[in-house]
Amino acid sequence: MSRRSILIRGGHVVDPLNERDGISDVLVRDGVVTDVGPSLSAPGGAEVFDAAGLVVAPGLIDVHVHLREPGFEAKETIATGTAAAAAGGFTTICCMPNTRPVLDSVEVLEDLNARVERDGQVRVHPIAAITKGREGVEAVDFSALAATGAVGFSDDGDTTADSAIMRSALEASRELNRPVMVHCEDKALASGAMHEGEVSGNLGIPGIPAEAEEIIIARDLMLARLTGGWLHVCHVSTGRGIDLVRRAKAEGVRVTAEVMPHHLTMSDGWVAGERTLLNVDEPPGAPAPAADPDTKVNPPLRTAEDTRLLLAALQEGTFDVVATDHAPHAAPEKQGSPYERAAFGLSGLEFALPLMLALVRAGHFSLTDVVRRLSLEPARLLGVPLGNLAPGNIADLVVFDPEERWVVTPDRLRTKSANTPLLGMELRGRAKLTLVGGEERHRD
Repeated sequence: MSRRSILIRGGHVVDPLNERDGISDVLVRDGVVTDVGPSLSAPGGAEVFDAAGLVVAPGLIDVHVHLREPGFEAKETIATGTAAAAAGGFTTICCMPNTRPVLDSVEVLEDLNARVERDGQVRVHPIAAITKGREGVEAVDFSALAATGAVGFSDDGDTTADSAIMRSALEASRELNRPVMVHCEDKALASGAMHEGEVSGNLGIPGIPAEAEEIIIARDLMLARLTGGWLHVCHVSTGRGIDLVRRAKAEGVRVTAEVMPHHLTMSDGWVAGERTLLNVDEPPGAPAPAADPDTKVNPPLRTAEDTRLLLAALQEGTFDVVATDHAPHAAPEKQGSPYERAAFGLSGLEFALPLMLALVRAGHFSLTDVVRRLSLEPARLLGVPLGNLAPGNIADLVVFDPEERWVVTPDRLRTKSANTPLLGMELRGRAKLTLVGGEERHRD
């Protein structure tokens, strides 16, 4: 494929690694950033993109995405999921292994890689399973899967209950320098459908106590301490949970952790029909009927106090990255079902940027902070040469309008499944141009 030349002129360049935070031009040629500076000249034949009033940043990187393909194409496909990623400003994503067949063998990973090469709009790194079939009984061949491109290992929604297998996985992570990415949930305690508390009691919906998550976080941190392995705690949703991570980091345990925008800005009150984003200064959406299945996610939306504790942990750097847990579901799996039987999961790729920008406007973060946690730090976690706009670096970048207002409707989204409680609400912030290796993957 021929490479394009494009001069992105006059944008607000935010590049934490290279300490850029101001108006500048960015020149892209032959798939790489060739220059960054004021008043650059456009080479012959280059497109000039007027970025005045827009932000130019390294492409966003999401370490927790469900692409559903192979096996669940009614929910999402590689084509639609990666298009949603590009529309959200993401240029690299990591896909979870809960597909059919599970990403637990070299052959399945090779098939996935071929599908991505054919249909993908952004870079996709597979996360392989910890156990065969994600059944928790027999460990996978960690070395072979890492050699085939797996950037980590996870049984995702199925917590690996066998502590001996978790120990062996963490020992492998130490040798392979790949994280074990854990969904922490004690299944015996997690038979409910939303956070267990006052709201669940009022609604009469069975709850999932915070302890169901925290017990497994504590166990896995102890195993990481025992083995010296690399533990990555997915979608921490409780204040006590991130405090456990904070303490383990202070003790020298090798642990990283991620937080989701919905756990920073939504509480269990949303299940009761509230539509006010928390910790921001944005107008509320219209109240919704209680028990909207689009609010059902795992781990569940917790209390307002939990959102504040998670926010503080992100501000102080206990959380390493922001991720989305993009979990699309076909409409019949969500709407029309009793809340208890609806599928867990929210669409997230196209909402991370506007939700994080709302936190910027509220004064909790700078643009540099957000780009660091959505781009630079995920690149460091994955060990890939991305997340910055240094001359000579791969031209993965996003240009976004931090102030553009848009209403969330299914026709505005690229994902195949619009399962989000943000439907009908007005958000601010939208990607205008996404380049992957210098090639246009999204333009709005």
